[in-house]
Amino acid sequence: MLADAFNKMTEDLQRRDIELAAVNEELEAFNYSVSHDLRSPLRSIDGFSQALLEDYGDKLDEQGKDYLGLTRAASQRMGILIDDLLNLSRVTRGDIRREQVDLSSIARLVATELQREDSGRQVTFEVAEGAVTMGDPHLLRTVLDNLMGNAWKFTGNHPTATIEFGVTEKDGRPAYFVRDDGAGFDMAYAANLFGAFQRLHAMTEFSGTGIGLATVQRIIHRHGGRVWAEAEVEQGATFFFTLG
Repeated sequence: MLADAFNKMTEDLQRRDIELAAVNEELEAFNYSVSHDLRSPLRSIDGFSQALLEDYGDKLDEQGKDYLGLTRAASQRMGILIDDLLNLSRVTRGDIRREQVDLSSIARLVATELQREDSGRQVTFEVAEGAVTMGDPHLLRTVLDNLMGNAWKFTGNHPTATIEFGVTEKDGRPAYFVRDDGAGFDMAYAANLFGAFQRLHAMTEFSGTGIGLATVQRIIHRHGGRVWAEAEVEQGATFFFTLG
């Protein structure tokens, strides 16, 4: 009797796993398809709005120009959101390569690119040496792009800032982290951080679509690790992640 019950429970779990995998695959395919289908009309909205401003700007009053400017800005923001959704879909659907990855080298490269984009800021980067692990180099680059990019963004209202990439130990495993001394957030809302479209700051304060940390979490989970954060309002934030 116990053996029969156990076998039935195992079969039920296997069936549910198969059903869940099928649903997830359908959702990802739907997301990918819809995202692609939205690109064409958005390009048209942005393109015709720009044409109106260029060709008929002298016939529009300031309010009309402002409306078209807002239309263009909204369509461009939607384009960025679509790109982020496609990236989120890709990290879920693609195969993972396993090879040696030098996270320290990636962090230095990301830091250099951030400083090149806005050389006027006074930001100090501290990158630990020797943070080498096994994983997918492209996906782990995406993780550091997002985490260090967020650190750069959320220190933007401070005259000077420090962004650190390092490694510590949690539960006997290496835990890599990105730390900043920027805006931080209230830990009461930490559970919302990694959901798609979740934002803890208003758009008027900091730009973004709310997809980046959801992408980070999916990549880390696909590597068999976990990701979490610690922060305090206006005292900065630290994002940790482990890899399986």
